[in-house]
Amino acid sequence: MLAGILSSLPGAVSQGILWGIMALGVYITYKILDIADLTVDGSFAMGGAVCAVCVVNGMHPMAAVLLAILAGCVAGAVTGILHTVFDIPAILAGILTQLGLYSINLRIMGRSNTPLLKVETLFNKLGNLLPALGNSYIAICIGVIAVVVVVAVLYWFFGTEVGSEIRATGNNEDMVKALGGNTRLMKAFGLAISNGLVALSGALVCQSQGYSDVNSGQGAIVVGLAAIVIGNVLMGWGKAFGTKMVSTIVGSIIYRIVIAIVVQTGWVDTQDTKLFSALLVAVALAVPVLIERYRNKPRVEE
Repeated sequence: MLAGILSSLPGAVSQGILWGIMALGVYITYKILDIADLTVDGSFAMGGAVCAVCVVNGMHPMAAVLLAILAGCVAGAVTGILHTVFDIPAILAGILTQLGLYSINLRIMGRSNTPLLKVETLFNKLGNLLPALGNSYIAICIGVIAVVVVVAVLYWFFGTEVGSEIRATGNNEDMVKALGGNTRLMKAFGLAISNGLVALSGALVCQSQGYSDVNSGQGAIVVGLAAIVIGNVLMGWGKAFGTKMVSTIVGSIIYRIVIAIVVQTGWVDTQDTKLFSALLVAVALAVPVLIERYRNKPRVEE
């Protein structure tokens, strides 16, 4: 059993890093904009669908990833327009976009899944350069590079005037309006950036696993929330924006390691991992609230 757990760790870490980019996208909407965006499930699958079709048709895998990011940004912008222009509640706007993306992803691929057999991807390109490394370690290398670039760009962007306005919109929308800021535009922009990151994660995961599936994003929002919650528990002492992003990546890795361990030990059946994830997030969100209520409960003097 121990050998099985140890052998599964590299794969769990690689998937945690790649899915951690998706969790960063969820962090932008959930923590920065204070919006529950359910577009994630659809935009993740869209990133994989666009990337897979482009690679199969001979496009360079890096160019395919960039195109997938653009597609994700468009999906997020659609949710933003539904929410800000037509005043549809954010959660409902996300559901509508997610529902539409399912059919769009089927149209993009022409079928429910697209295998990447005998085509070049970023992962087998690096594997050819470093044949001594296994697939999991190749994925870790590419994932680390992608995460470093993404975190650096986000850290820079959210320090700019526009980025600061997006953060201020999520923190105090009325204040931004009073100062003449366009909160509707900032929300739409933030949703576009968020889903662009989600699609990037979907594109990398697609190339890593060697296929794209229309259902690959199912439950992605729960995975993202789990990463955020776990990261916050482990690194809650860090208040800086950069630390929050790093904690989200760490949370994603820990989440994947926990899933790998419980599956290997037989505590949770493979088909029940999504239920386990939902319970894990629910408990992690509920426990701090219950603790706070207990602390604030008035004491009855005897």
